[in-house]
Amino acid sequence: MSRPIRTVRLAAEDDFDGWREAARGLAMVGAAPGEVTWQVGDKAADLFATPAAAPPAAVGAFSVARPFVELAKSVICHSDPERFSLLYTQLCRLRENPLAMEDSADPLLRRLEMMAKAVRRDMHKMRAFLRFRSVEEDGATRYVAWFEPDHHIVRANAGFFVRRFASMHWSILTPEMSIHWDGETLSEGPGALKADAPAGDPAEEVWKTYYASIFNPARVKIGAMLKEMPRKYWKNMPETALVGELIKSAQARESGMVAASAVRVGDNVGTSWEAVRAEAMACTRCDLFRCGTQTVFGEGPLDATIMFVGEQPGDQEDLAGRPFVGPAGQLFDRALAEAGVDRARTYVTNAVKHFKFVQRGKRRIHDKPNSGEISACRWWLEQERTLIRPPLTVALGATAARSVFGKAVTISSLRGGPHAVPEGGEAWVTVHPSFLLRVRDNREEEYARFVADLQRIGERAKELA
Repeated sequence: MSRPIRTVRLAAEDDFDGWREAARGLAMVGAAPGEVTWQVGDKAADLFATPAAAPPAAVGAFSVARPFVELAKSVICHSDPERFSLLYTQLCRLRENPLAMEDSADPLLRRLEMMAKAVRRDMHKMRAFLRFRSVEEDGATRYVAWFEPDHHIVRANAGFFVRRFASMHWSILTPEMSIHWDGETLSEGPGALKADAPAGDPAEEVWKTYYASIFNPARVKIGAMLKEMPRKYWKNMPETALVGELIKSAQARESGMVAASAVRVGDNVGTSWEAVRAEAMACTRCDLFRCGTQTVFGEGPLDATIMFVGEQPGDQEDLAGRPFVGPAGQLFDRALAEAGVDRARTYVTNAVKHFKFVQRGKRRIHDKPNSGEISACRWWLEQERTLIRPPLTVALGATAARSVFGKAVTISSLRGGPHAVPEGGEAWVTVHPSFLLRVRDNREEEYARFVADLQRIGERAKELA
């Protein structure tokens, strides 16, 4: 005979404390995840559930891994109505297996981590894209902002704004709720409409002037800008009205900036490269960050004439954190030496910065990146090429060629000569060294052809240096 379904009522969508207390009590009495329905406020519960009541009081205590508690605090703020049940399911698993948080391949854990990531991203966007506008209120100035979050993040984010704007009196209005700070006390109010927020104020003109003066055309990446700052936020940000006109004049302004700063380019490139690399270490642009041990960024002199682009790091590269150090890298080094190209004077990187693999027993077997993963990671390659500006970019294999040219191409059609690329310089195409490790017939001939490609590339590099 099945046991009745229990209904737990939480005070709010982001009621972490209420969920934790209820989950602890339910787990202590052995309530299975399928026997519990979670309800927020007066929202309708499951049709077959028992009336909402206080959860059973916990008798005794138990502990779970700290990472789960931190994960749950974020996931609770997600908009997915299943989040309470999913977290309780994971809690029950942890009671049976304390190491369940270490199973990165578990679908439930991965789903929870993706939900937490979405919440953190939404919180970041609120901090980055929220804009206050001043209004006069009883002879004093108050600052009001409108924001439309994707998740229930307002309370979780309130502390940031209190610390950041401690001396201001402000209100943040959202469809779900509003928060108000009077310089001493933070209070909450009901949700609002966008019409309740002011449309603009004189201070915006000053801000627009400042924004226009610091706008850096050399860093304009339309696709990346839209990915990081979706258009849904533009209507609330006064400076976005300037973006179109600033982009139109970007090319002329960039030329002037490059000429004026030529003497400082060495220091600037090194600093910028370090910043890009540091950012790439935390990249989550696609799901491959869950596969590899770490991001494997490019390496080499930043004034290199030749940039070699491979497909992705392999097993040994993933463990070492450096490109081309495994069997294919050793073959690559030998071929470069025979071709008279000094690897130490080249920059070596990959189209995809994380190792994609299939687990077979204890071995991690290479798995080819798909087009979405290549596109997601192309942003990092673009940053490397923009900073280094190599006269020669060499695509090693079809994946690298797709990333360099921005479309699928065949090695046979492009191999053996230079090709122009929109970013400037020449692009050459040849096989990836791993191809030579796999080929069975005519291996010596294929290797000799590869060395000949590298020799021509090296000679061309000397002409362009």
